[in-house]
Amino acid sequence: MDLSIVIPLYNEEESLPELITWIKQVLNDKYTYEIIMVDDGSSDKSWNVISNLAKQNNEIKAIRFQRNYGKSAALFKGFEKAQGNVIITMDADLQDSPEEIPELYRLITKEDYDVISGWKKKRYDPFIKRFTSKFYNWTARRVTKIHLHDFNCGLKAYKKQVIKSIEVYGEMHRYIPVLAKRAGFKKIGEKVVQHQERKYGVTKFGLERFINGFLDLMSITFMTKFGRRPMHFFGVFGTLMFFIGGSVAIWLLSEKIYYSVKNIAIRDVTSQPLFYLALVAIIIGVQLFLAGFLGELITRNSTDRNKYLVREEI
Repeated sequence: MDLSIVIPLYNEEESLPELITWIKQVLNDKYTYEIIMVDDGSSDKSWNVISNLAKQNNEIKAIRFQRNYGKSAALFKGFEKAQGNVIITMDADLQDSPEEIPELYRLITKEDYDVISGWKKKRYDPFIKRFTSKFYNWTARRVTKIHLHDFNCGLKAYKKQVIKSIEVYGEMHRYIPVLAKRAGFKKIGEKVVQHQERKYGVTKFGLERFINGFLDLMSITFMTKFGRRPMHFFGVFGTLMFFIGGSVAIWLLSEKIYYSVKNIAIRDVTSQPLFYLALVAIIIGVQLFLAGFLGELITRNSTDRNKYLVREEI
């Protein structure tokens, strides 16, 4: 099979028929393909619309979650089902244009890219969303060293090997290119894509998504560098804190012994603030070291974290 088109959605009942029609017109029997729609616990009639579309189109496969888990969970389940040699993800709100699919497919198959990320160079979003997105993407480029202009663009294309080699969880859908690079797929490209104005429904963007984006960026950065070796992070800082605290404590005790031998008056060690700072440093050092040790144990005994309750499937 040439293509798998994975479409996560939440409360998009009005846009779905038009989206499927548009995709079919673009592909027009030029490719063998499947459309995998993942209903992330919609509270409207999206699943009824999907069910009707699936009866009319054999290419459609669908998954319905029992509740809303988030876009990463929807993509993870869609990736699990995908059988195409090239996997394309896109949003269901008609803001991603299916007209981009043939060129994305060509870049993966002919130019041998592992990942192609869309870049909505001209956007039809509110100012606050555009501003926060630019700032967020600038920060993400600096931290991840992957030079993409739009990490959060829903329109992306992947080789099958890529999506079968990575684990998307939490809110990590924004950082699939980072996860791909971490897995060894380093040929990551970018394509300017057309961005449509929202035709139906309302945007799901909120301030919490902007905040979560930065928290996820910190998380993925840590996981990329220390995910398989947490002791290298916690152990280094723990050892450093323990060494500093221990050195200060030894110095204070040595000073006390020296002045006692010389019969010189000096305050008790326990009456000096520096002693308690040293004690705190020792305790923090031990805790950091133990955190690294426990992290190593968890890493080596981790089990599948992606357990999502599927309600129905077509």
